[in-house]
Amino acid sequence: MIVITGAAGFIGSVVVARLNAEGYRDVVLADDFTRPDKAPNWQEKAYTVTVPRQELEAWLAANSTYIQAILHLGARTDTTEQSRPVFEELNLNYSRMLWNWCVQHQVPLIYASSAATYGDGHLGFADTPPNAHQLQPLNPYAWSKNEFDKFVLDEAAAGRQPFFWAGLKFFNVYGPNEYHKGRMASVPFHAFGQIRKEGHLRLFRSHRADYADGEQRRDFIYVQDVASVILWLLQERPRSGLFNLGSGRARSFNDLAHAIFAAMNLPPDIRYMDMPEDIRNSYQYFTEADMHSLVTSGYPHPFTSIEDGIADYVRQYLEPGRYC
Repeated sequence: MIVITGAAGFIGSVVVARLNAEGYRDVVLADDFTRPDKAPNWQEKAYTVTVPRQELEAWLAANSTYIQAILHLGARTDTTEQSRPVFEELNLNYSRMLWNWCVQHQVPLIYASSAATYGDGHLGFADTPPNAHQLQPLNPYAWSKNEFDKFVLDEAAAGRQPFFWAGLKFFNVYGPNEYHKGRMASVPFHAFGQIRKEGHLRLFRSHRADYADGEQRRDFIYVQDVASVILWLLQERPRSGLFNLGSGRARSFNDLAHAIFAAMNLPPDIRYMDMPEDIRNSYQYFTEADMHSLVTSGYPHPFTSIEDGIADYVRQYLEPGRYC
């Protein structure tokens, strides 16, 4: 039996679909199942039981002998939320509870961290300890993710760890089943909607002399690649540790825009607008995952290019309004 938190959400629901496709049916879905906009993400999946997130601790205590692994993908992800106690409760303390349970019962744990922990990137994007203890996150969401990474590294160093664990620092993930996320959905999702509605795409103008307009760069990773990595970790269980999870190649927003227009069979029409002043000082102009840790652990598969990922996302999911 495999427990997946955040199973009704974006990445979690795609991972459940991949598990089902690989023959896994005895899965436990943990999340907030009261939101109707998330229902298409999970209702047609094969699963054993759903557990409300606030009841998971008690459910684990009553079913401990059946659990083979926990995939902890649920979190509060709103980067504009400024209340640190919200993230401390929903992200940090909840994650510590799951870690301690997995240590007690020696159950593998794979959990979602974030590239937001790297802050403005001036310390680089290496996922090797002790980097987590030196990082300077820029918002409470990123702080909560980095605090849990630090907790995990300290616990592991003291010998208090499951026999296998992996923390995944997600970079800019995009793909199907993010329809419910509103303003926190990916740039490709919002760009597709804007182009379909207005016929053009607006990107932030650069406010740095060393970057041309639209040449700010991000490491975009297709959610199907994320699911492939999680499945591989679940099955192979290489060395434990923190792992960056991006494509390993930064691409510009102009590249992204051209890929979306091409997938929609439309000529590019890109317009630039000033970046709001309240985010200019904290805006990241460059992110790129150092993928050394995952690759040297044996991960064998290439990552999807932005052109191929966007084409699949637009044509197979966004245009037909399909869930995976």
